[in-house]
Amino acid sequence: MKLFTYILSLFSFILFGQPKIEAKLIEVINLKADSFIGADNYGTIYSLKNNTLYKINENKSLNYCNVQFGEISSVNIFNPLKINVFYKNFNTVIILDNRLAEISKIDFNISENQKNVTHVSTGADNTIWLFNQDTQQLELYDYRTNKTKSKTLPIQSEILSIKSNYNTCWVLTKQHLLVYNYTGSLLHKIKNKGFTSLSENNNKVVLISNNKLYFFDKNTNNFKLISTPNLLINQFFVTNEIVYIYAQDKLYHYQLK
Repeated sequence: MKLFTYILSLFSFILFGQPKIEAKLIEVINLKADSFIGADNYGTIYSLKNNTLYKINENKSLNYCNVQFGEISSVNIFNPLKINVFYKNFNTVIILDNRLAEISKIDFNISENQKNVTHVSTGADNTIWLFNQDTQQLELYDYRTNKTKSKTLPIQSEILSIKSNYNTCWVLTKQHLLVYNYTGSLLHKIKNKGFTSLSENNNKVVLISNNKLYFFDKNTNNFKLISTPNLLINQFFVTNEIVYIYAQDKLYHYQLK
């Protein structure tokens, strides 16, 4: 086991031989959840348990559950006033307000906007980024007008994760990390060196590979190892300079230095 750990560490050093970023532990809280979604600037925690979305802040809790659409595939909280909840099996997105009340339903099965969607993330105003499996294209879709505002060229590699802000969409595929602007133009294309998921906030990107977190330095296109204890990472999330790690029913808050 020690030999395996040594080989894995050596492999990581060779593959990502970059300076480390120190992370200071700020707080550890207990969290019983099936998965951790993220946190906003006010410390509000979002999580999923028993297919129900929970929003918890200062001992106050709100929840949302819609059994009509089956299992929740993903939740994006970049805009806490327009949270999108994606039900992949039903090809449907529900938009929630900050009280977790439904404000819009987007059904991609209807003829007017029919498409098979595999990934969804938040855009500006009344838009969402989506990956259209039929065309293999990333689209910026306006759900008020039911029109696609922009789209990318087809993406051939398998999509692993999509994260976005109002101006930029980050797409992690098995082969590359792709960065697009709101017009669908490709800004960056970086080889994927074993990453399986990403989190983004204000163009700060953190990725995971072999249970280790890496910070993407957009100025040098390099990946820097984030120095954290050996935790079995279930989910992670970045907001501002804080990295949240959910591991074994505990949520760790780390300040990046």
